[in-house]
Amino acid sequence: MRVLILAGGLGTRMRAEFPDLPKPLIPVCGRPFLERQIQLLAAHGFKHYTLCVGYRALQIMEYFGTGATWGVSLAYSVEPTPLGTAGALKHAAADFHETTLVLNGDTYLDVDYHALIAAQTRPAAGVAGTLALMAVPNCAGYGEVTVADDGRIVTFDEKVSGRERRGLVNAGAYVLGPQVLDLIPDGRASSLEREIFPALAAAGRLQGEVVAGSFVDMGTPAGYAELVELLAC
Repeated sequence: MRVLILAGGLGTRMRAEFPDLPKPLIPVCGRPFLERQIQLLAAHGFKHYTLCVGYRALQIMEYFGTGATWGVSLAYSVEPTPLGTAGALKHAAADFHETTLVLNGDTYLDVDYHALIAAQTRPAAGVAGTLALMAVPNCAGYGEVTVADDGRIVTFDEKVSGRERRGLVNAGAYVLGPQVLDLIPDGRASSLEREIFPALAAAGRLQGEVVAGSFVDMGTPAGYAELVELLAC
């Protein structure tokens, strides 16, 4: 299965600490985060990737090249202007002609990806995608998700705030069918988290799979420090 990694963001929350680097090249224990992400996925058996890049794309492409250094095959989808997470996916449509694993380029997620993929191979009727969900003690700052007994996602709320509470959150990994592309508008920026996933959930076409493992959003200074601590470096 091809893996699409959404790595085109501006990384504004980390700009003060790393002003000259795109977020995928921010070093974590001496190696760029995206290198660690690819190596983690390669250990799960994934060999073919498309990197959806935008901000400082050339730096990323020069570092990773064809991927041969890591024993994988890399292709690139370069956004002409910032397109958001959904727009980037639409722009990479040529590499998204069958069910595909899609990951956020700032999420460290060490879980059983094959269980996530298996969930999408046996979806409930009409389901177009499966999201990895993680149970966390505090949903604040994450995309909170509620699910029905059959696994369908009932609500998808991006970046909730308010009082501390336990719940399920979006873990930044998705197994999506190509029919999802039909919902993404052409020619403008759009968001999976704010537009496409809520629409799919409202139509009963999105399901969740609760996964267990390590989950860190490294796109903030606090998340970056958490990842460095997790990797003990």
